[in-house]
Amino acid sequence: MMNILVCDDDHEIVEAIEIYLSQEGYHILKAYDGIQALRMMEAEDIQLLIIDVMMPKLDGIRATLKIREKSAIPIIILSAKSEDADKILGLNIGADDYVTKPFNPLELVARVKSQLRRYTKLGNMTEAKEGNIFQVGGLLINDDLKEVTVDDEAVKLTPIEYNILLLLVKNPGKVYSIEQIYENIWKEEAIGADNTVAVHIRHIREKIEINPKDPRYLKVVWGIGYKIEKQ
Repeated sequence: MMNILVCDDDHEIVEAIEIYLSQEGYHILKAYDGIQALRMMEAEDIQLLIIDVMMPKLDGIRATLKIREKSAIPIIILSAKSEDADKILGLNIGADDYVTKPFNPLELVARVKSQLRRYTKLGNMTEAKEGNIFQVGGLLINDDLKEVTVDDEAVKLTPIEYNILLLLVKNPGKVYSIEQIYENIWKEEAIGADNTVAVHIRHIREKIEINPKDPRYLKVVWGIGYKIEKQ
């Protein structure tokens, strides 16, 4: 059984997280400030940490920084919407993911599963080097087999969805306009292509993202187009 440490000074949030993750078969350990979390990390075999940003004694940012000196376990930060700067800082110093309060418990469970799958497979997904395998973070496309997986779970795409995703994944960070996507995939001039491309993008997000409304991979660049975010 995997041990997950949940650290938040709000006892009700800790109890709620424990209920949902326990139902998935995880063993939950609890801490209510950063100092308790550090002590528990030393004493217990922890596979994943969920930690709040704002806490007494030692906040989640400084606790994450200290934990990263010794451990590579997945860390998911909890942050209120008003704490965007702290959330970004947490990711920069080594947290793997974040969930914004108030959060959907099922989304948190999905993110926990995603991080644990990645961690248990050698800690980090290795970068694919084969000529026809393309990978960005946990998103992997095997173009020889026409297969797409996200964190080792197969994703079923239509041919158009697959080709759009392949175009973007081959060039992570590059922004493609709607017209460029349409002309690359449909091989014809893009006239009134906005809705067509947007619908396919939405369907791809629904299949590859944990939270399609807050995508990790497939990003919109407002007024310009779409890109796959470098991980």
